[in-house]
Amino acid sequence: MQFDSPVALPYHTYNSLFLSLPFRGIEETGTHLALFARACADGFDAGKSPTAIVEGFWSEYADKFTESERIGLLFHFVQYLERQVVLFDSVEDALFEKTHELNGVGSLNHLLLRLSQNTDRQKLLEKLAGFQLRLVLTAHPTQFYPGKVLGIINDLGQVIRENDLSQIRLLLMQLGKTTFLNKEKPTPYDEAISLGWYLENVFYNTLPEILFHLLKNLDQDVTLFENPRLLALGFWPGGDRDGNPYVTAEITRAVASRLRGAILRRYHYDLRSLRRRLTFRGTEDWIIAAEQKINNTLYHPDQDSYSSCQQLLDDLMQARAVLINDHDGLFLDDLDLLILKIRVFGFYFASMDIRQDSRKHTAVWEAILRNWSEKNPGFNFRGFQKSDEKKRINLLLTTPFRVDENDYADSFVKETIRSFRAIATIQAQNGELGCHRYIISNCQSAIDVAAVLALARLTIANPPSRDVDSQSSGSTISSESADRALEQARVNLDIVPLFETVEDLATAGSVMEQLYANPIYGRHLSARGNRQTIMLGFSDGTKDGGYLRANWSIYQAKEALTQVSRKYGITVIFFDGRGGPPGRGGGNNADYYAAQGADIENHEIQVTIQGQTISSTYGTIPSARFNIERLLSSGLENFLFETHAQELSDSDKAMLDELAEVSYQAYLKLKNHPDFVPYLEQITPLKWYGDTNIASRPTKRGSAAALKFEDLRAIPFVGAWAQMKQNVPGYFGFGAAIAEMRQAGRLEALQDLYQRSLFFQTLVENSMQSLCKSNFNVTRYLSEHPKFKDFWQLLFNEYETAVKGLLDLSGQPELLADNPASKSSITLREAIIQPLIAIQQYALQQLHRANLAPEQETVYRKMVLRAMFGIINAARNAA
Repeated sequence: MQFDSPVALPYHTYNSLFLSLPFRGIEETGTHLALFARACADGFDAGKSPTAIVEGFWSEYADKFTESERIGLLFHFVQYLERQVVLFDSVEDALFEKTHELNGVGSLNHLLLRLSQNTDRQKLLEKLAGFQLRLVLTAHPTQFYPGKVLGIINDLGQVIRENDLSQIRLLLMQLGKTTFLNKEKPTPYDEAISLGWYLENVFYNTLPEILFHLLKNLDQDVTLFENPRLLALGFWPGGDRDGNPYVTAEITRAVASRLRGAILRRYHYDLRSLRRRLTFRGTEDWIIAAEQKINNTLYHPDQDSYSSCQQLLDDLMQARAVLINDHDGLFLDDLDLLILKIRVFGFYFASMDIRQDSRKHTAVWEAILRNWSEKNPGFNFRGFQKSDEKKRINLLLTTPFRVDENDYADSFVKETIRSFRAIATIQAQNGELGCHRYIISNCQSAIDVAAVLALARLTIANPPSRDVDSQSSGSTISSESADRALEQARVNLDIVPLFETVEDLATAGSVMEQLYANPIYGRHLSARGNRQTIMLGFSDGTKDGGYLRANWSIYQAKEALTQVSRKYGITVIFFDGRGGPPGRGGGNNADYYAAQGADIENHEIQVTIQGQTISSTYGTIPSARFNIERLLSSGLENFLFETHAQELSDSDKAMLDELAEVSYQAYLKLKNHPDFVPYLEQITPLKWYGDTNIASRPTKRGSAAALKFEDLRAIPFVGAWAQMKQNVPGYFGFGAAIAEMRQAGRLEALQDLYQRSLFFQTLVENSMQSLCKSNFNVTRYLSEHPKFKDFWQLLFNEYETAVKGLLDLSGQPELLADNPASKSSITLREAIIQPLIAIQQYALQQLHRANLAPEQETVYRKMVLRAMFGIINAARNAA
């Protein structure tokens, strides 16, 4: 293990404190663990199986232990290793400012220094007026640390910065007594509370302070800046219904109410702090009044309170005027920062998104139309089903009746209607920005989008006041009919299609063109400022088509969607559904956005952050500031400095398309292999994900007992490969594609593309991360498995091919040689958890033994599950 990195030495120093803790048996556990770690490293290097390593360790160091004592020691190892990972996380977080150049390339300070003249400053201000970076926190089940452990990590980081050994030891004692397991699955509301910690303790201060710093350096009045939502937050917990039956309209409203309460409490706290400074005649009265009104808004809304954030802003602007005119602007920056916070977060804190699968809307509309056909003999439901898509869209968008949940017996139909009405409730309470988007996952056609707009019109907008005859299902719409329908379709809601699979990404442009050409949908967009947000899913795209095909398909889809949107005068906003690891769209996000070409619209950057990525990338104020600034800069620099020299030419795109297609065919061959799903189900820890109790959402779609590939969710799919240290979704097919280019004598052309294209460099480096976190030595025993030996060999061969291909392509002597900080972190983490991996693989081997006693099976199943937490947590972006 390395000892020369800035993190390694402090980690090993503090790690030694574990042995001094007053826990029974901890010294024995720590001493044996060091010996076991060496046995694992030597054993895997020698090609031994996990079972051989563990049994060899028993023979050499625990030959007098009973079977029960040996099993107990393995569980103690797991507990000890889990806490070592927490310590390492805390050390990395504490030393973030020492290991990262906060004011270096990509920072706002660096960006401002590059502004060489006033024209550059004006150009930046023009861009800032319409730009936005939106970080959307999701409740995806990738955070294996319970909230109480995350709190310890935060506190440990603070005392490590101060090198306070006594406090570090106390927190390690607390860590030793704190369980890492949730006894029950969290509810969607619990998930919202958990993520709310980051809103209140990180983002509340970080976002406004970044914006304040930027505007001050550009000589702008922060109280008048026209685009305070330059930095914004989105929120999925409590609104993401896709595959989660536990998210109800009641939960959605409760989460929205909590968000409102949280931001009001922060304002109240800041007003109390501000009151200690603004003690001047005239100003003080306004601050005291604002503090009392905020308190009433929270706890006594029937008394003198605020019904909107604008009322609060008006009062504070009065205080500001007095402060400037009568008191020389003393402490003006403190007041201005609070005003900016209110302009950024309003009374909603983060905008809640609602999401549901398109197939659910189809089922709801079937129930609605069947009900209508029973009441209206002029409407023929079978005729509707047989009509072409254009006719069906037109009928949905001109449906002439109000939907009443009491007309339907089906509980899901009732709940869907309630979920739409909850949007209106939230907008009335928190403001329109509190909940203004509806995302349609698994969007495959124009009617999937029209169905949601039509439901919104029937549940949120005013009821129609006219009768429509059966001719309204015709293929054309008169201007008069369109005008009437517009009034019904005018809803304060952005409809966001989510394209995920390779096939859906390929047809996304034609789907949107069909919608843009529809007069009713077009006028709905006009009412929304002619802006269309489109979400693109990296996770399911990679699961469906492999790493390279998915990333290139999304790039091509963005180009096609930009072209068709510009054709119709629509500003398209891309919202990227990116997970933690490269296999789910993760990796270096800043470089990815900096590499977008001129043929891809760049008005905003919107991206999901979830689970581990929230805590590891945005978990502290320094790391959050660092990463937010680099994302923001990546969206501004191409515009400011015209760095599109990296633009892909037509020949470059043709080469990437060919590369992606070869990769896709290799991945399809793997995906369609008869052993693919059985291997996941029988060999990997996939089936244990549902037992981790880390999230409210089920781990697969559908209720069928038999596992189907299409029902697999991307997170457990990617996570299962990560547990096996195989990381297939992050590279499979890439090596095969490079090898084919080499055989065709075109490797030099590919190397030239790598040197010129930041987009391609980013794909390569992110894939290298997946390869660096892979270790086929730990599963080499499967090369002799009676059923899966050939399948394991197929995986291993592509791993080796990918490593060789990416090294030859990049010219680097070893993986991630150009990113030593990332490589060092990965190397240290992998060394820490190698014993944990051995324990899990040992347990998996035991579970495949014949005639295993029921009580033994229970023990080994528990061992697999317990090991999952440390393995995932150590990777920080493995799921």
